[in-house]
This record gives sequence, structure tokens and C-alpha cells, in this order.
Amino acid sequence: MKANELLIVQGTDYKNMAYAILEEADLAGRIPSKDTRIGLKPNIVGLALPEDGATTHPEVTAGVIEYLKAHGFMNIAILEGSWVGDRTMEAAALIGYDRLCETYGVPLIDMQAQNGVRTDCAGMELEIGAAALDIDFWINLPVLKGHCQTKITCALKNMKGLLPNREKRRFHRLGLHEPIGHLAAGIRQDFILVDSICGDLTLEDGGNPIRQDRLIAAVDPVLCDAYGCSILGIDPTAVPYIGIACALGAGSMDLSGAVIRKFVYEQSPEGSLRGFEEGVDQDPDVRGGFKEVMTLADNVCEVESCSACYGCLIPALEQLRREGLLDRLQEKIAIGQGYRGKSGELGVGNCTKGFRHTLAGCPPTQEQMAQFLREYILSRDEEKES
Repeated sequence: MKANELLIVQGTDYKNMAYAILEEADLAGRIPSKDTRIGLKPNIVGLALPEDGATTHPEVTAGVIEYLKAHGFMNIAILEGSWVGDRTMEAAALIGYDRLCETYGVPLIDMQAQNGVRTDCAGMELEIGAAALDIDFWINLPVLKGHCQTKITCALKNMKGLLPNREKRRFHRLGLHEPIGHLAAGIRQDFILVDSICGDLTLEDGGNPIRQDRLIAAVDPVLCDAYGCSILGIDPTAVPYIGIACALGAGSMDLSGAVIRKFVYEQSPEGSLRGFEEGVDQDPDVRGGFKEVMTLADNVCEVESCSACYGCLIPALEQLRREGLLDRLQEKIAIGQGYRGKSGELGVGNCTKGFRHTLAGCPPTQEQMAQFLREYILSRDEEKES
């Protein structure tokens, strides 16, 4: 498989699809030796199920492991750290990664529990979990999703799960895009297999899955994310970290030079793992979802907020919109680390504890935010009536 190639396979047998697309890509031929330390990086963002469009399906990861072991590669580990606010091992157990690891004898390394190591990433010093630096060959298994702050999350942003929690918070203080771009230069992705089965194409924590039944294989993470943008109807230049990673030499964002090969997976009666024929990608119309998220974000004043906190606020606002309450909210809602030590009228999260009306939590849950804002709106209505 060449750097400018993208392989897309559609079907519903996710484990065997993963195995088959790796055969087509000749992944084994790219791995230096049987002793190579191979790291798998799924997306286990938090307590969210794959069918909700948030996390990597275990069947996809299982297909990768079966392929690697069938080709004699045994030195395999899964490395992941959930977002701030959730615990990796709890999320992994909910999704089934604990059972997967037991079945295949592959360890799951919790990157939240790792010591960080200051590492030069193309001129920017970033703190990376120590275990990640011991990996020789990275196989990234992201979910193609929308993101309320960066528009998209796929191959490049998924590697943020290899950072300690305090570094994740710092990424948000730095504005996300610059450090994500530099992380791409600091940790080389050797192969990417995107779970584009039913990703939530508006929010990163799921809840609005769009069924696509598709896997995407790539060796260039920048090209992979540029293609993901095309699926979501986004101009890749509107996602700054893609351009930054490209400028730092992590890959190419030139889709005009990409060779895209599309297949449909069909299980043969003999149980063969091959069985491709040329297929057609079915891309859903998702642009309305982005417009809706941006409209909800008009109610927010966000400064350096963590994804877990902001990712709970947007669905909470959607709840209020459905209840007919959001239009009655007159104040902007403050959120983010930039409000630490400051005062104001209305805020959510511990960072806004100095505000007159605030909700504690790091982060508060979506339901807590919705209830807090619901009570605030109704109390304001009562004050006006009196």
C-alpha cells in the first residue's frame, strides 16, 4: 500500500472486514520484524458504546489482532487513555475491551496511569505517556467523528489519548490545533484503520450515530483526515491541525493526488476472509448536523475548555432546545480553564466556581448541566413575572 492510497471497504462483518482490508494493504509487509513492538490505539474516549458512534468497535480491533497473530506478530499491546472525567478501564470494560484483551492475551495499557515524558515534537515540547515511547510500530484505530471544537476527530486527534490528563488539559489551553499538529510529528503513525461504521458525525461523545458500515485504511494520517473531512463536508483547510501536521512533514493533505480504492466485503460460503468487489461509498448528508451544533454553540462563551466538559454542554443545550427552553436563555454560558479565578453571571464546571450561578464538576454530566440550566432559566422567568 502506497502513501497516497486509501482503501475503503463496506460491509457488516466488521472483524473479518478488518482482517481482509489488512491483507489487501499487505500490512505485514510494512512491519520490520516479528519482534517489533506493535501498539494499537483505539478510541475509548469514555463511557460510551460503539453503537452510539463514539468508540472503536472491539470487533475491528479483534480483526487487527487476529491478522497480526496469523502473520507471526505476537508483541502487541493496546494503549489508550480516556478523556478527562472518565476512567480508561471503566470505559474499556463497558465496551468489552477487557474481554477482548483476555481472549487474545493482549495487554491494555492505561495511559492515564502513565508517567509523562517531555518529548521534542518538531520544535514543541509535549508530555507523552512513557509506554507510548516504547512502541516501534503504531496502528491507529480511530473513529471518524465530528467534534464540537475542532470540527472533526480522526487519525491525528486520536493520538491525544496517549497523553497524561494534565497534558490533555494543556492542549486545550494551547488551543488544541497547534499541539495536535506537533504530536503528529512526534509520534509516527505507521498504519491507520478508521472505524467509520456508525460514527457520530456531529459530536465526539456519541449519541447521534450515522450508519455507514465502512472501514478506511491509510498509511498517511494527514491524507486520512483530509479524506474524513471530505466525507463530513468540511474543507480540510478549515481544520488547522491538519495543515500544521502537513507543514511539519507528517503527511500530505492533497486529496487530488490520492488513489482511492473502494470495495464491498462479501463472506464466501467457505469462510474466506477475502471476497472483494468494486463498490461505491455511501456518504450520508451530515452538513445539517454541523450547522445545528454551531447554532447551539452560539449560547456559549468557551475559553480553553476540555472536550469532556464542552462535549457534555452541547447535548445539554440540545435537550433544552427540544424542551422549548433554550430560546429563553438570555445569558451566555461560560466554560473552560480560561475562566479560572474570574467572576461572571453563568458558568458550568469547576473552572467557573467564581461565577454567581455555577455548576461544580470536572466535568459535570450532561444531565447535571441540563438540569442546572433548566432551573436557571425557569428561575429567571419567575423573577421577571414577579
